[in-house]
Amino acid sequence: MKKAENIGIMVLGIIVIYGDGYGMKLLQKTQRIVRYRNQKDKVCYGIVDDEEILQLSGDFNEIVNNELNYDGVKVKVEDVEILEPVSPSKLINFGWTYAEHANETGGEANLEEPFLFLKPASSLIPNEGDIVLPPARLTNQVEMEGEVALIIGKHGKNITEEDALDYVFGCTIFNDVTARDLTKTDPQFTRGKGFDTFGPLGPWIVTGLDPTNLKIVTTLNDKVVQNGNTNEMSLSIPYLISWISQVMTLEPGDVLATGSPSGSSPMKSGDVVSVEVEHIGKLRNYVK
Repeated sequence: MKKAENIGIMVLGIIVIYGDGYGMKLLQKTQRIVRYRNQKDKVCYGIVDDEEILQLSGDFNEIVNNELNYDGVKVKVEDVEILEPVSPSKLINFGWTYAEHANETGGEANLEEPFLFLKPASSLIPNEGDIVLPPARLTNQVEMEGEVALIIGKHGKNITEEDALDYVFGCTIFNDVTARDLTKTDPQFTRGKGFDTFGPLGPWIVTGLDPTNLKIVTTLNDKVVQNGNTNEMSLSIPYLISWISQVMTLEPGDVLATGSPSGSSPMKSGDVVSVEVEHIGKLRNYVK
């Protein structure tokens, strides 16, 4: 494919490449940023435009600094391997942020401070990836939890609530797969939350959204099992960002999973689970 000439100017902090007709698309406030492996086995970032991806030449750090440098290559979404949208240094999870979910899982509703746990990077899988159930000797009750996840866009420590949303690059979808029998018996959640493939994330990052009012619908084999909205959270998203930044420094690409509404349900081999969030899309995975 022919590459565009590397000629551009800086407009509102965004590099626009001329001669391709896509300059205005790169300037839009709301973009779907996807990470993928192309036909040449190279991992790239791009902007999703209908059924095509406008390939970007920069890495994630350049993208979060609004340097959207289109390199002239377009690929079809169906022709590439969609990956997790980021490779985070930390996958931070907030639990029991929805009162009904806390009640249904034996947690504590309306906490004054969030319940915190981490997932390992090895738990991450992309959209359309397989959730692999552990052997029955390890767990007999694996459930889904559909959530909105925040992608951090800049280094932050001791962030104020007033400034918190300025540190969010965009939003994506997360499925906090959980071995419920283990989280009910273990003193902490690492084992029940940390199995390989227990962290579906994607399919892309959407910029320019208000994460405090997004509808979440989770289906299991096309049956709705969760139906909630981030405006139902008992702890606000700006508070969560500020609170965790007092504990650990946030870095670009870190993932903050904001918790799940009620309706978490057991899954079995052969099931298909989808989490859909308005203005973002659908994260679908297959249970093996």
